Amino acid sequence: MNARLASLQVLQQIVQQGQKLDNALDSVIPQLEQSRDQGLLQHLCYGVMRWYPQLEFLLSQLLHKPLKKKDADLRLLLLLGLYQLRFTRIPAHAAVDETVALTKRLNKGWARGMVNAVLRNYERRQNELELRLEQAPTARTAHPPWLLTALQQAWPDHWPAIVEANNTQAPMALRVNDRRGNRDTYIKRLLDAGLEARPAAHTESGVILQDPCPVEQLPGFATGEVSVQDGAAQLAATLLDAQPGERVLDACAAPGGKSAHLLERQPDLQQLIALDVDAARLQRVQDTLSRLALTATLVTGDAARPASWWDGQPFDRILLDAPCSATGVIRRHPDIKLHRRQSDIPALATTQHAMLLALWPLLKPGGTLLYATCSVLPEENTQQVERFLATGNTARHVPLGASWGYPLSAGQQILPGEDEMDGFYYARLVKTS
Repeated sequence: MNARLASLQVLQQIVQQGQKLDNALDSVIPQLEQSRDQGLLQHLCYGVMRWYPQLEFLLSQLLHKPLKKKDADLRLLLLLGLYQLRFTRIPAHAAVDETVALTKRLNKGWARGMVNAVLRNYERRQNELELRLEQAPTARTAHPPWLLTALQQAWPDHWPAIVEANNTQAPMALRVNDRRGNRDTYIKRLLDAGLEARPAAHTESGVILQDPCPVEQLPGFATGEVSVQDGAAQLAATLLDAQPGERVLDACAAPGGKSAHLLERQPDLQQLIALDVDAARLQRVQDTLSRLALTATLVTGDAARPASWWDGQPFDRILLDAPCSATGVIRRHPDIKLHRRQSDIPALATTQHAMLLALWPLLKPGGTLLYATCSVLPEENTQQVERFLATGNTARHVPLGASWGYPLSAGQQILPGEDEMDGFYYARLVKTS
């Protein structure tokens, strides 16, 4: 097994089997012994997914006729080769030779000449292909047509910046455990460990690493002194502002970062219930809490159907980080471009609305519900909250008044890449009676 063959296996799992990039990588990485090969594997797979629409366009210009369905592996091999030639510093001869050599590993030695010809043809025709890219918005921006249109309609002044951010690698962001230390001291510890870092904007405990690294290299990670969490996600605990003695529900808790932050920030809660519909994902919440020496009540259940899990005791505060399109975190999960469909959005909006309606009766009068998504689409965000407010219930929208993002008619939006944060939406709703 080498890094390129491993990359091809990962791409096959994603494109042909519908697997998520992270899950596919987790299944293949152990087959590579060298950390250098593991790094190359991740670089190639993330890169191909990030630029997939553009690479597909280029390949369509280079093939004389489409490949047969049974040769889907060769198609991915060619995309892998094109990515190396277009976006990496790998010498062209090495990128071509190594890619061509994989045809034998696929038992398709007959394709050796074809793969070599396509890649060499790309090298010769780069200037011409650049001009063609300029005339093809989907290819140029590396975004599927439906998503590009949605971004242009929702954010007419900001969509170019969103697209650019989506096509970059997100920084590695950390959250220092305030119960075990403070941000300034931890940044010094990172520097002592040879890791440059800086405070994350708008956060109380956030840190941005100059360069990403394995979590095992982070001082105190194993003992719960720090966690990996984007700065935008860290805002949830601050905005919910849970107080001592309160009962709090984290309604869609997995993988547990926000639950942990709530407990770190307010250790004197009466109870934190971490709810998730997926028992396997809930185990990840437990793993996170155990590493941080935190305790919560973990409950498997559907936030839209409280009758199956709620004990009848109301909550002072509810965090609803609702299932969404994840269009705000594409830079971290570029396979979203491939997996997400326009038809997903109405279904997700229906689920979000059902959760809001179902959870609202669980909130005490005077209590706060914080609605959050990692989406940038109005259907899941502002329109969702306005729809809920229009149902004539006891909800009152309270503006966040924050210094980050964009205040909207309901809630506030962070766009991808702004102040080094992911795209996130927050809205605060208070129960009047």
